[in-house]
Amino acid sequence: MALLEVDDLHAGYGRIEVLHGVSLRLEAHSLCAIVGANGAGKSTLLLTLSRLITARSGTVRFDGRDLTRAPSDAVVRAGLVHVPEGRRVLASMSVDENMLVAAAASGARRAEIDALYERFPILGTRRAVPAGSLSGGEQQMLAIARGLAMKPKALLLDEPSMGLSPIMVEKIFEVVRSVSAQNIPILLVEQNARLALESAHRAYVMDSGIITLSGDAKDMLHDPKVREAYLGEAGA
Repeated sequence: MALLEVDDLHAGYGRIEVLHGVSLRLEAHSLCAIVGANGAGKSTLLLTLSRLITARSGTVRFDGRDLTRAPSDAVVRAGLVHVPEGRRVLASMSVDENMLVAAAASGARRAEIDALYERFPILGTRRAVPAGSLSGGEQQMLAIARGLAMKPKALLLDEPSMGLSPIMVEKIFEVVRSVSAQNIPILLVEQNARLALESAHRAYVMDSGIITLSGDAKDMLHDPKVREAYLGEAGA
């Protein structure tokens, strides 16, 4: 049985429906990518899974529990942790205070926070500075580290490379692959389709709120339609 099971999920904003019957699976120990154009509904999907948006219909099961109508804090306690688009660090608070806020939600101890600083040494050297003074890439590392401080059973990771330099994008994806290698499942929404597919085990293509293609991520790298639509290889 998959760790995360989404079946026929419909959701949106006001009268506008964005998700039109999305179904997907996230297996234990896997990195699963969702790729698609802007406006496809990818971020809306993650917001719905974390219960920041209420599903209109369909079901979300995580680790054997039905979370479709659960409060958002119950979703976090169940171990499904959302690292949102745009990083959203607490800018006026120090790096360490950001980490402690996340730790308070999970009961993580000081030693566990210090262990995360060993995984993210740049954050360890800057733990006393305001999070808002970090570079964009450092803020993204902090966002991921905060997510890990919440002791996730799975991460929902939204656009981690957005707005970053090519060098920093590579570093962030090294972090993503490292987290996945630690057997923390990740559902990754990412505009950089090539890096996402190269890093993932399984992938879904999303278009206009519908899953249009799914399968092995590496196979999708060679799919002519995916290469033309999302990898910029016209006529491939």
